[in-house]
Amino acid sequence: MRWWSVANFVSNAGTWMQLTVQNLLVLQITGSAAATGLSMSVQAAPALLMSVLGGAAVDRWPRKLTAAVSQAALAVIAFTTATLVALDRLDMTTLMVLAAVTGTVATVDNPACALLGNDLVPAEDVPSAIGVGALVFNAGRLAGAALAGVTVGFLGTAAAYFANGFSFLFVTAVIPFLRPAAGAVRQVTGRAARRSKSDMSVREGLAFFARRPRLLALAGVTGISAVFGRNYGLTLAVLVTGPLAGGAGAFGTVSTVLAAGGIVGAVLGARLRRPSVRLVGALAASGALLQIVAGLSPSLAVLLVLVLPMAVVESVSDTAGTAVLQTDPPAHLRGRVLGVWGSVGTVWSLGGPPALGLLMELAGARGALIVGGVIIAASIATGHLLHRRGKIATSAALPAKEKVPHPALQTAA
Repeated sequence: MRWWSVANFVSNAGTWMQLTVQNLLVLQITGSAAATGLSMSVQAAPALLMSVLGGAAVDRWPRKLTAAVSQAALAVIAFTTATLVALDRLDMTTLMVLAAVTGTVATVDNPACALLGNDLVPAEDVPSAIGVGALVFNAGRLAGAALAGVTVGFLGTAAAYFANGFSFLFVTAVIPFLRPAAGAVRQVTGRAARRSKSDMSVREGLAFFARRPRLLALAGVTGISAVFGRNYGLTLAVLVTGPLAGGAGAFGTVSTVLAAGGIVGAVLGARLRRPSVRLVGALAASGALLQIVAGLSPSLAVLLVLVLPMAVVESVSDTAGTAVLQTDPPAHLRGRVLGVWGSVGTVWSLGGPPALGLLMELAGARGALIVGGVIIAASIATGHLLHRRGKIATSAALPAKEKVPHPALQTAA
């Protein structure tokens, strides 16, 4: 697990370095901010249609092999892009194609690597392992963003892509040496999977997700939070530079506090032993209330005080939700359930920012934070009340238990 965490840190740092540089590269090629957003959408779009297929592949094929091949494929894409940049042969069309291929490979790589990390710890420690993964992700994001500027400044844009390629190769080299922990949930693959009575089709994963109230509730809470909250890079940027009359430096300070809160939340999330959808909902509602207060902030100092707990709550909620998602389904279905989640999450990531942008156009930055927080909190409270009423109604409808005869009399009767 330690080796896997180190490998993930290196890979995440390389990925965030490339993502940071890619936005600058698109701006250099086109001079258009819209084109930058389009490149991000093109990379995310394959997950909308293909994540379910990627999850099915993860359930069907050996997990270590799947993760190693997908990481190697991502390395080839990064090296190809780096070579084209170094030779000044990269145009916008080629960049879009490479972004789409990267997104396609990621539909397999993301669930494979997530579940591979869970194989390295006993089943009872999976929530803690997911928290460690969140901590590594946030640390790699900070390191990658910082390294991007240094790398481009001293070595050029191509160097960032080369570095990301080598980070994927490092993960590929580590994977063969990983061994499942004693007590870990084992994957059923190969002949054993074919002999299993369980259906390995995509349809089974979709049906399980649709029939599972916990997962549907988790999807609802996460979706409403993703659309009307959490996009702090957008809402807080407008709030700081607009009503609070701050500059780019002030928003940089807010972003730093958000990142620090994410790391603190990941540490706290790693201590979760029994995460639940109820906990995710309570944290999301708490974050919504903090968001409402943030929208009323009279000054930047007050906002900075609120930003830290907002980020902590969001990070713990994400860790708890991921733990539920990866532990609730049976082992032979987890890849496909993660695939379904990837498709659903892509809808939020593609539709959330435009919807929030429209809300800011209508209500302003403060209004968007306040209205969004109210919608999140009210939706979660309504869902909780409906759930309780449903349980009460179900209990009332059950017939009274008949008295069970004494065992000694049962045979005679």
